[in-house]
Amino acid sequence: MKKKYQVVIVGGGPVGAALALELGLRGVSCALIERTTELQRIPKGQNLTQRTLEHFYFWGIADELRAARVMPPDYPISGIVAYQDLMSPYWYAPPQRELVRPYYFQANDRLPQYRMEAVLRKKLAGLPAVDSYFGWSAETIAQDENGVRVSIAQHDGPGQHLLHSDYAVGCDGSRSIVREQVGIARGGSDFDQLMVLGVFRSRDLHEGLKRFPPRSTYNALHPALKGYWQFFGRVDVGEGWFFHAPVPPDTRTDNYDFHGLIQKVAGFPFVCEFEHVGFWNLRVAVAETYQVGRVFIAGDAAHSHPPYGAFGLNNGLEDVTNLGWKLAAKLQGWGSDALLRSYSDERWPIFRETGEDFIAGRIRSDREFLERYSPERDREAFERAWKARELGAGERVLSYEPHYEGSPVVLGPAGGVSSAHGTHMFKARAGHHLAPATLSAGRDVFEELGPGFTLLAFDVEDHTIRSFEQAAATLAVPLKVIRDSYRDARQAYESRLILVRPDQHIAWTGDNGPDDPMRLMSKVTGRS
Repeated sequence: MKKKYQVVIVGGGPVGAALALELGLRGVSCALIERTTELQRIPKGQNLTQRTLEHFYFWGIADELRAARVMPPDYPISGIVAYQDLMSPYWYAPPQRELVRPYYFQANDRLPQYRMEAVLRKKLAGLPAVDSYFGWSAETIAQDENGVRVSIAQHDGPGQHLLHSDYAVGCDGSRSIVREQVGIARGGSDFDQLMVLGVFRSRDLHEGLKRFPPRSTYNALHPALKGYWQFFGRVDVGEGWFFHAPVPPDTRTDNYDFHGLIQKVAGFPFVCEFEHVGFWNLRVAVAETYQVGRVFIAGDAAHSHPPYGAFGLNNGLEDVTNLGWKLAAKLQGWGSDALLRSYSDERWPIFRETGEDFIAGRIRSDREFLERYSPERDREAFERAWKARELGAGERVLSYEPHYEGSPVVLGPAGGVSSAHGTHMFKARAGHHLAPATLSAGRDVFEELGPGFTLLAFDVEDHTIRSFEQAAATLAVPLKVIRDSYRDARQAYESRLILVRPDQHIAWTGDNGPDDPMRLMSKVTGRS
């Protein structure tokens, strides 16, 4: 049996399902291939950033996502950092994503990944453009200049299909068959360390941690562990927990005292009941490119890493939003092959730096701190350094501001580069995420953005706006114009004209119209 789609997506986890949703809402026909039929009830990928909630807002399911939350709506998402174990006198509660809340339209949230996936799947079920093949696996991926062929097989049945498509995307995890079959290599930091993930229930642990203010995670930095984390995370408030920690390389589920380990990290004895024990390897791996011909990769297929700092799932969903509108633009005739290539140009440097600087770099900096300072060797020096860590804890959050200044489809600054490092500000800057702002009618600009490009025009002459509209019409680029005279928004953005992409990143800014609007619109869609 043969079927034809515009895009075949291999892997129906959160990233694959989100990409199918992004494309399906844009009218792109998709096949979503996923081996499993049931959601895996392991509480990973819980911390969703403000940026991720913006995606859910534009997909029309932000309220449904928040309603799926397990923990109380007002329960703090941030955590505790302690020295050696959670009963240590040395601990602090570092500021986290709340530091950058003003720069995003949505607040962040926290819930188990399987609950988020259920929200995505429910929305997908109502999209006629998407066919979901749950219980099917991709076996081969082949491509030529005319398209992609993906053979799929029913996991527990005799079914066989050959799917034809214009493009294919591998969202099939760190062991991606798509990445392997198109020959994309990966590299990065391998710490050669086995880690355990334990999921358990314990009311005693909840009671024992009441010495701290209410928090969702608890990280114990032990000097013997080379900067590797031992941390607890709440699944709910009262009993549900998950736990990550390094273990010896020969550890199995039947030869190790996991209960003893978590009691040691907590610093006190408690009763618990394990529901799951699994293992993973501590490494950061980033693909050398995110595209080969008509085949793309996204999420863990493109970048895998430890679950530190909520960078994984959130970056995968950012891959989705970046790639989704570009595929739709190409398939609908107003995007180009160069626009598709910009997906890898933009996203690859972001996660290379995320993995090496913000994940591996944090492990190394923790290791260096623990090797240099010890309360047993020099208490006074340790306490000064520990206090300095506490005071500087928010710098990492503030400096993580991914942007595309060096993108070939952005009119960024001369010599600009795309990077995970940046500065949060309201000023509109080419390549950066648009900050929220209230318009004169009292609504936020995010409530007015269109599904294509949006031109924000603050006290701009009609002929300048018409020149943009004419250029967009000639190139068949969807463009919504928002005219506004609200001085506060214009002053916050420090610009009278802001061209916003479909993924809410800024393509161009200026106080006056460009000399050649046609050339500008061609540039930002990869057609010049």
